[in-house]
Amino acid sequence: MSEPAKARPKVPDGYTRYAVTRQKEPNEKGFVGYEMIWEPFQKEIPYQTPKRP
Repeated sequence: MSEPAKARPKVPDGYTRYAVTRQKEPNEKGFVGYEMIWEPFQKEIPYQTPKRP
């Protein structure tokens, strides 16, 4: 029987509403990882102290 291929196929980037998944380069052991890049869910605004009564 033939051995499985050593090289992993390149996976396209996965896009969702709030995240992007990208395939990393294989390390010296051949492990291929993935990274998640998250978009912010809500907008941050600077805090302003309320007026004194």
